[in-house]
Amino acid sequence: MVDVLPLVEARLSTALGEPDARAAVTFLGTDRIEVLRFQEGDVVRYATLGMSAHPMADPTAVLADPVKGPRAELVLSVRAGLADTDKALRPLAVLAASPQVEGLVVTPGASLDLGESLWPGAPFTSVLVAEPGGLVEDLELEEPLEPVRFLPLLPMTPNEAAWKRVHGAQALQERWLTNGTDLRDPARRSVPLD
Repeated sequence: MVDVLPLVEARLSTALGEPDARAAVTFLGTDRIEVLRFQEGDVVRYATLGMSAHPMADPTAVLADPVKGPRAELVLSVRAGLADTDKALRPLAVLAASPQVEGLVVTPGASLDLGESLWPGAPFTSVLVAEPGGLVEDLELEEPLEPVRFLPLLPMTPNEAAWKRVHGAQALQERWLTNGTDLRDPARRSVPLD
């Protein structure tokens, strides 16, 4: 078996530069998840490292395939200096561990609910998983392994998350676009939903 994590870290460094900080979290019964921080101008990015060590398994499968299945890491981008976003490290690690802990297969369009604020005082308690490929290109692995996809996370307020459940991810993203919503603003208000 190939150890994909050094390849993933190299891809992140190529796309985002060298990380200026890292933290590791280990949950009982799971592999270690690291969260790397990258600073670029007024934007800080947090990327998980460890979620892609194993493929995500279909929760209905009797036995998880150790080779085949989607692999992913999560990337959150926010404006620096406007909130204590470094406290998002543990919640991001929780989200990255969810495939191991809960048997989730994290895909674009999905909502991931934290049940608490993304960081202290944040108006966001969940995230929308966006399409990969824009910021960090997929990392191709040798067959039969599937590529590692780097999934952007878009913070959602509780009202936005509820609206998304009814109308869908595409409709929420169109609403954000129509209203010129700065999704990197860590203190933004909910988009108008009426």
